[in-house]
Amino acid sequence: MTVTSPQPDSAQAQPGGPAPESAPRTARTSTVATVLAIALPLAVACSIIGMTVTGAFSSDQQLVSAGDLVQYGLPVARAVHDGMAALTVGLLIVAAFALPAQKKDHGAMSSVQHRAVRWAATTGAIWFLAAVVGIVFTGANTLGSSITSPLFARNFLLFAFQVEIGQSLVVSAAAILIATVLAAFATRVTTLAVATVFGLFALLPLALSGHAAGSLEHANAVNSLAIHLLGVCVWAGGLVAVLLLRTRTKGATGRVVARYSTLAGWSFAAVAFSGVVNASLRLTGPLDLFTTTYGWLITVKASILILLGIAGIVQRRKLVPALLRSPLDRRSFTRFALAEVVFMAVAIGVSVAVSRSQPPIPQTPETGEDTRSGLIGYPYPPAQTLHTFLTQWHIDWVWLALAVVGAGWYLFAVRKLRKRGDKWPVGRTISWVLGCAVFIWTTSAGPSVYGMIHFSSHMIQHMLLMMFVPLPLVLGGPVLLALRTLPVRNDGSRGAREWLMLFVHSRYMQFMAKPAVAGVIFAGSLVVFYFTPAFQFAMQSHEWHVVMVVHFVLSGYLFFWVFVGIDPGPKRPQYPILIIALLATLAFHAFFGVAVMTSESVYAIDWFHALGQTNDAALLDDQHTGGGIAWGASELPMVFVALLVVRNWVKSDTRDAKRLDRQAERDGDAELKAYNERLAAMREQD
Repeated sequence: MTVTSPQPDSAQAQPGGPAPESAPRTARTSTVATVLAIALPLAVACSIIGMTVTGAFSSDQQLVSAGDLVQYGLPVARAVHDGMAALTVGLLIVAAFALPAQKKDHGAMSSVQHRAVRWAATTGAIWFLAAVVGIVFTGANTLGSSITSPLFARNFLLFAFQVEIGQSLVVSAAAILIATVLAAFATRVTTLAVATVFGLFALLPLALSGHAAGSLEHANAVNSLAIHLLGVCVWAGGLVAVLLLRTRTKGATGRVVARYSTLAGWSFAAVAFSGVVNASLRLTGPLDLFTTTYGWLITVKASILILLGIAGIVQRRKLVPALLRSPLDRRSFTRFALAEVVFMAVAIGVSVAVSRSQPPIPQTPETGEDTRSGLIGYPYPPAQTLHTFLTQWHIDWVWLALAVVGAGWYLFAVRKLRKRGDKWPVGRTISWVLGCAVFIWTTSAGPSVYGMIHFSSHMIQHMLLMMFVPLPLVLGGPVLLALRTLPVRNDGSRGAREWLMLFVHSRYMQFMAKPAVAGVIFAGSLVVFYFTPAFQFAMQSHEWHVVMVVHFVLSGYLFFWVFVGIDPGPKRPQYPILIIALLATLAFHAFFGVAVMTSESVYAIDWFHALGQTNDAALLDDQHTGGGIAWGASELPMVFVALLVVRNWVKSDTRDAKRLDRQAERDGDAELKAYNERLAAMREQD
C-alpha cells in the first residue's frame, strides 16, 4: 500500500475530476506577478508626483535646462536604477545567506540558489543599463546641455572621469557590471558571496551623487546616505526575493523567511537611524516636516517606515512561527508581504523625489564668514590647545553607531554565554569595550576635529587608529566569541558563523597571517600613505578619508592579531620568528618617524594653504612634531605586545612540558628510552 502525505497548499485531486486547487494557485501566482509588475511603475509615478509637488521641475530651481528628455528621463532612470538595485542585491544576499545549499557537494549552489543568482544576473543587467543612462542624463543635467548638443559631446568624458559626481557614478556602474558577470557565471557559493559584496559596494559611491555631496556636514551626510541605501536595498530587495522564490524553497520556506526577517530587522534599524541623521541635516527644525513641501515628502517616508516597522514586528511574531510550523502554507505571508512591497515602492519613489528636490537647508559648500568650514566639512574649531583638544567634539554618527553596535553586540553575546553556563574572561570584555570607546573618541573628538587642520593632530589620530584602537579589540577575541554564540546551520546554507569560519581559515587569511605580510602592510603603508599624494587625497576627499580610517584600523588589527591574537585562524609561526618580525617592524616604524622628523618639504601643502596656513616654516615644524609623535607613540604598544609574545611563549613551553610529563607517566617515558636506545645503537656501530 502506498501512502501519500497531504500537501497543505493544495487539495488532493480526484481521479477523473478537476484539480480543485489549480485555479486558486494560479490566481495567487498571477496576483503576486501583478503586484510586483506594478511596483516599479508605482515608484516612478511617486517620484514624478513628488518632484512636481516640490517644484523640482520648475525653471527657478534649474540654472540651465538640459531639455525635457533629461528633465523627466532622469527621475525615471533613477527609479528604475533603484528598483533594480534593490532587487539584485536582495536576490544575491538572500541566496548567499538564507537559501539552503547542497549538502553533498559542500560549496556548490543548490537549484534554488542557481535560480536566484540567474535572476540576479538579469536584474543586474537592467541595473547596469539604468546606471549608464543615469550617467548620461546626470552629465547632461550637470553641464546644462541636451545630450544631442556639441557641448555635451565635448565635455561628457570630462564629467565622467574628472568630476566627483561623474566618477562616483562610473565606479558604481563598474561594480554593478562585475557583480552581474559574477552572478551570471557563478556555480559556487563563494563566487555568489563575492558577487554580493560587489553589489553592495556599488551602492556606496551613489551617496556622493545626492545632496550629501555638497552639504556643510559632508561626512555625516554621505556616510548616513550610504548606510540608508544599503539598508533599503537589503530590506526591500530581500523581501521581493523571498516572494519570488517562495514556491521553490518548499519545506525550507519558514527557515528562509526567518533568516530574512533577521536581515530585515537590522536593515530597518539602519534605515531609521540614517534617515533621522539625513533629515536633521536638511531641515531647519521639526516644523519643516509640516510647513515645507520637502518636509512633506520626509513625513511620508517616515510614516511608511513606521508602518513597515509595525508590519515587521507582526511578521516576526506571528507569520514566521506559522511558517516554521507549516512551511507550505504561505498564503498569509504572501498577502502580507505584497502589501509591504507596495508601501516600499511608494517609499522608493518618494526617495527619488527627495534626492531631486531642494531641501530647506541649502546643500552647497559653506561660503559664509569662514570658508574653511566648507573645506573640512564642519564648523571650523577654535585655536588648538590642550583643553580644546580634549573637549572639542564633532560627532561622526556612523562611526559612533558602529562602535556602539559593536560594544552592544559583544555585551549581549557575553550575557548569552553566561546564561547557558559558559564563562568568558572579564578582561576580554573590558578590552573590547575600551577599544570601542577609544575609537569613538578618535573619530568624533579632538583627534578628528583637529586632524584635518594640523599634521601633528592628524598623526595622533593615525597612531590611535593604528595602534591604540586595534590592540584592545584584538585582545577582546570577538571572532572566538562570535563562533561560540552565533547559531549553527544544519541545512548546508551559510550563515554569519559559517561565513566567518570560512574566512578565518581561508587561503587568503593564511597568506595575510604571515608575520612578514602583516608587518609590511602595517609599516609599509606608512610610506605609501605619506610619501605619495595619498595623504592629500585623504584630506581633500571624503571617500579617501573613509578609506584611510578603515585601512588604519584593519591593518593594525591584522598586525596585532598575528602576534597576540586569541581568535582562531591559520597556524602562527614559531615564537622566535614572531619576535624577530616584531623587532623589525618596530625598527622600520622608528625609521619612518625619523624620516618625517627630518623632512624638508611639507606634505599636502596645497591643503594647508587652502586652510589659510601659509607659513611653510610653521607647517614644517608641526610636521616634525608629528614625526616625533609617530616615533614615540609606537614604543608603548609595541613593548606591551613584545611582553605578551614572550608571556605566550613561556606559557606555551610550560604547556608543552606538562603535556610531555603526562605522556611520560602514561607510557613509562618511552620517548626518552627510545632516544637513549638510538644513541646506544649509534655508539655500538661506531
